[in-house]
Amino acid sequence: MAKKTIALTGNQAVAYGMMQINPDVVAAYPITPQTALMQKFADFHADGEVDTELVLVESEHSAMSACVGSSAAGARTMTATSANGLALMFEIVYIAASTRLPIVMPVVNRALSAPINIQCDHSDSMACRDSGWIQLYSRNAQEAYENTIMAMRIAEHPDVLLPTMVCLDGFITSHGMENVTVYDKADVQAFIGTYEPTNHLLDPELPVTIGPLDFSDYYFEHKRGQIDAMNAARRVMLDVSKEFAAKFGTRDYGYFKPYHLDDAETAIIVLNSTGGTVEYVVDELRAKGEKVGALSLRCFRPFPGEELADALSHVKAVAVMDRLESFGALGGPVYNELRSVMFDMDARPKIISRTYGLGGKTVDNEHIHTLFAELKTLAGGGSADQHGYLNVREPAGSSA
Repeated sequence: MAKKTIALTGNQAVAYGMMQINPDVVAAYPITPQTALMQKFADFHADGEVDTELVLVESEHSAMSACVGSSAAGARTMTATSANGLALMFEIVYIAASTRLPIVMPVVNRALSAPINIQCDHSDSMACRDSGWIQLYSRNAQEAYENTIMAMRIAEHPDVLLPTMVCLDGFITSHGMENVTVYDKADVQAFIGTYEPTNHLLDPELPVTIGPLDFSDYYFEHKRGQIDAMNAARRVMLDVSKEFAAKFGTRDYGYFKPYHLDDAETAIIVLNSTGGTVEYVVDELRAKGEKVGALSLRCFRPFPGEELADALSHVKAVAVMDRLESFGALGGPVYNELRSVMFDMDARPKIISRTYGLGGKTVDNEHIHTLFAELKTLAGGGSADQHGYLNVREPAGSSA
């Protein structure tokens, strides 16, 4: 299997994957920190390395609208966005999912305003967690590149036909340069195959209506179809991951990446780039004889609840780090999803929630060490706050 290793930023790695996919249509609109991704793909387009129809639109709302029209017509379709751009798409994001259109969209995670902030947190993609999109998260540029390729296969599978987000951390991953192993374009093309839509607007032999008015007589039934498709994505995602690993000689991505978890007494669960930081601290603590572990969640939608519960059933105490705040809820979405699926287990770990990194706030090794220390106390029968924060100043006048 032909491959080479080159230095790429996360944005460039995703654009490289898009170039190898060679989608029929890409709708493009810039927003920091995604802009360089689309600029790089535009370079590939200008250099004749893709024959994609590159549509330059006037807003992110228009970008997703163009994608809906393109995909409904039977074209393999992609776009990319970030933060407020994703928020502007919100109406059409739901339409894309509800119309069962397999659009693939890299999302370069960035905080939503206000105040205006261009740095990383996960408030943008997590705002869409119940929109019906599959969501994949990436620890680094390598994973962002490979997730982009696999996302196309997952989204276009006839049992799925759902749009898919490939998430990567703004600036940390999108602008950080690292060595990325890329594969031969012909091999990537062979892996994703030719998209052959079964229902589309340009098929005169099978006329269909896209986006009709749908009241109570059938709306619920159409939602049930989306539910079944999301459940089918669980199996398809695993099948595609295994096939990708066998073809390209990489690891089997599955739903998540466990790290020293088999004999761990305490563990931290996290999304995206912070997974690498947590693993580094795990190595430091393991060298001192501490039985600690980590789990980097790759797939948030569909949520792999049973598999996570099984992987963590032997652990005494778990901390879930969410890079956003669910205002008014007890902890973030990953924490609440995990706590829910483990509620009925006869033996389950104690689970605590920690919000971190909002608006790009630094969380470094020291903070992870402190969190593991809290978990050690909790595992030993002590107490810890159910929900808390890492590296934040308390507001003026706070009694905390």
